[in-house]
Amino acid sequence: MTAQDGRAPRVSRVILSDFRSYPALDLALAGRLVALTGENGAGKTNLIEALSLFTAGRGLRRADLAEMQRASGAGGFAVSVAVEGAEDAVRLGTGIERLPDGSLSPRRSRVDGVAVSSPAAFADHLRVVWLTPALDALFTGAAGDRRRFLDRLVLALDARHGSRVSAYERALRSRNRLLEEPRPDRAWLDGIEGEAATLAAAVATARMRMAGPLADLAAGTRDDAAAFPWADLAIEGEIEAIASSDEAAAAERMKQLLRDGRPRDAAAGRALAGPHTSDVKVRHGPKDVAAERASTGEQKALLVGIVLAHARLVASVSGLAPLVLLDEVAAHLDRRRRAALYAALDALGSQVFMTGADPALFGELPAGAEIFSVASGNVTPLR
Repeated sequence: MTAQDGRAPRVSRVILSDFRSYPALDLALAGRLVALTGENGAGKTNLIEALSLFTAGRGLRRADLAEMQRASGAGGFAVSVAVEGAEDAVRLGTGIERLPDGSLSPRRSRVDGVAVSSPAAFADHLRVVWLTPALDALFTGAAGDRRRFLDRLVLALDARHGSRVSAYERALRSRNRLLEEPRPDRAWLDGIEGEAATLAAAVATARMRMAGPLADLAAGTRDDAAAFPWADLAIEGEIEAIASSDEAAAAERMKQLLRDGRPRDAAAGRALAGPHTSDVKVRHGPKDVAAERASTGEQKALLVGIVLAHARLVASVSGLAPLVLLDEVAAHLDRRRRAALYAALDALGSQVFMTGADPALFGELPAGAEIFSVASGNVTPLR
């Protein structure tokens, strides 16, 4: 599904106040493909990070909110966007503020000026996906990085997934503390393990509901000659395997693993089984090799291919073509692949924001794309 098949939201205005390097910014946008160019440290990534806050979670840098306020500002920050192209135009806002006692408020979110309980409410109007240089070592790095990447993919489809993952991790921490006691209360332990098992099954089920359709989409659109290869993605985890067909059975199995693993987990200081130990295995489809064995360039192209496929899946499932944020993606692509990327993004139908230090990187962008220069908190149009 592309934007033409469903709703295609477009950010038409971005307003920042004391966010990162921006004292104030009011930027009007007309295009679907938007390139931000400027020297390193100019504020390009800061701008797309602000856009990444319009989804649940901590944004594309996974930073604490306090880090996002401008260092020399009055305290706190505000980000708002005007979104058009969906059923109705809407204004979304989020931020924190300095309280009278000098502390910072919790994150606050608004839709058309009305407070909402959490950023998850933004999902009714906008879905956001991204790719950053921090993911370049995804296939060769730690399993925890791949789990976080997986959960970010799920979050674009299920705005409540992040809260379930957090609740699951809190339940495990509570269990760990109980197991540290010489004689833990069995009733308390049973209760916490029951809660953790139910959450584990829900997390695993949500992962499989995303991974299965994503694999099917890749298989249905595979083109071995494409510039961005299709990926064979599989989740390795016992609870996920069971949850793919029976969430209740997955919860029961997790409960058993926790109960039987008490002595071992107490010695280790952590739970050694569950979705928090699962891994994501990716293979380069056309070459049928493990992603970690592919060349650096092939790994980058594979990541781009996954993000493009995921964006199509989000549009198909949610009915909203997602906002796509690509930080420094074009810098590591040759001219042929850059042209292929821009053609793929144009066909996607989503609004896309890209960053790059060299304006020449965006020479192959199609007509109608907007290119802005970013410098010292100022954003000016180049095209």
